[in-house]
This record gives sequence, C-alpha cells and structure tokens, in this order.
Amino acid sequence: MISQPDSVTPAAAARVVANRLALQCLGLLLATKMCLAGILSPADLKRVEDLRPMFAGLMADLVQTSKRTDISAADADCVRATVKNLAEISQELSSFEYLITIEKELTSVGDNDPTRDVVKFAIEQSTNILTSQRRKIAQLPDQCARSALAMAKSQQAVQVIDATTGILSSIRSRL
Repeated sequence: MISQPDSVTPAAAARVVANRLALQCLGLLLATKMCLAGILSPADLKRVEDLRPMFAGLMADLVQTSKRTDISAADADCVRATVKNLAEISQELSSFEYLITIEKELTSVGDNDPTRDVVKFAIEQSTNILTSQRRKIAQLPDQCARSALAMAKSQQAVQVIDATTGILSSIRSRL
C-alpha cells in the first residue's frame, strides 16, 4: 500500500487563517473582557464572547468563498479584498490591545485612575478604526457592487464590524 502525504485542504487552510485573524482582532475584545470584568455586565460579557466565533466564522466563509472554483475571478477578487480589509482591521486593532490590557496588570485601579483614561482612549481609537474600515468595506468598487455574491459577503463583514463597534461603544460608555 502506498501512503500519500497528508495534504492541506482549502477548508483547513481557511480555518487556520480565520483563527489567526480572529485571535488578533478579537484579542482586543477578549482582553477588554478580562480587564474590565468589574465594569461589564454579564450580558455584555456574553456579547463579547459571541463576537469571536462570529468573526472566525466570517473569515472562514470569506476565505472558502474566495477559493471556490464555481465563482468568477472578479467575484473571488472582491471577496479577497474584503478579507484584506478585515486583516487590516485586525492589524490596526492589535496596536491598541496592549493599552487596553494594561489595566489587568495593575492590582488596584480606581474610578479616577489615569489608566482608565488610557483604556478609554484605546477603545475610542479602536472604534474609530472600525468606523473608517466599515466605510471602506461598504464602498465597493463598481465591479464588486454589481456582484450579488461580493455584495452579500461585504454586508456580512459590515454586520460583524457593526456588532464589534456596538460592543466597544457599550464598554466605553461605562468607563
């Protein structure tokens, strides 16, 4: 019997990419959950936890869709552009992760502690990043706007961004 080396399936590759991007992007939100647990309600904590699988599922779906052989090259390019935009979001948000997680390193952070202002700043900047990237994803190039598939995938990304922005806004309002 001849054994063949294991090959990486597109679905497995998509899961790896989705998990890596989800960890980078939503690490910010999970860190917020850990460091602000005393401020957040149990309902907010649940909403934050629900974002990670939502983002990972979106990324996996987009990567798998872009690799499908039954869609046009233009559609695949449009979906890859959405993946690229989400990866940019992930990279930009990671720069604020430390500022948000710094509070968990401190043992006594009071209501008037300057660290709270740093965390608030990081959340505000993260919200600004999400808002600007949302516009970028929503404003599809003409070739993508004519594609029902590209439009649907773009809308899925916008919904995830909107959910993430809503969670951050909720957290910010409690600081």
